[in-house]
Amino acid sequence: MGIIGTFIVGLIVGALARLVMPGEQKMGWILTALLGIAGSFIAGYVGQAAGWYQAGQGAGWIASVLGAVVLLFVVQKIQSK
Repeated sequence: MGIIGTFIVGLIVGALARLVMPGEQKMGWILTALLGIAGSFIAGYVGQAAGWYQAGQGAGWIASVLGAVVLLFVVQKIQSK
């Protein structure tokens, strides 16, 4: 997947994470995409290293959104201090 494809997937995952997370998140679409990309990378690495799923499986999308939600939660806690 190229850079543009990765950015689009990150934007989708970040947007889903922001929809799932309660409350208001004050960030633009670029930070949303970066959040999604980082969440996807972290969840993909952990899930594949643990042997839970392989690359390209549907569980990877779910894990990517969960990873982005966790990352969004951490970012909100850091910003609130």
